[in-house]
Amino acid sequence: MTKLQTTPFDGAKYIRTAEDVLDTLNDALDSGEVGYIAAALGAIARSEGMTRIAEKSGVKRQALYRSLSEDGNPTLETLLGVLGAMNLQLAVKEIDAKAA
Repeated sequence: MTKLQTTPFDGAKYIRTAEDVLDTLNDALDSGEVGYIAAALGAIARSEGMTRIAEKSGVKRQALYRSLSEDGNPTLETLLGVLGAMNLQLAVKEIDAKAA
């Protein structure tokens, strides 16, 4: 019997346009799950080049890989630095009280 070979999925390969970036990040933020948000931001950063994001954000590359993983928990400073490096910013919206 032949063994099934698998490769890890890397969403960064599929994030190609600005719309992909926004859709990915907004979906993660809407989930409210810290691990998903960190991983999505990590995939976006890898799609744009982690070295470039590290240089522009002022955060060391290894620290980015660590904090922008599914088990990561980026600080607010890291989050804002990475978003700024990608020419993005956070926005707040009111939640529909009936839906919450």
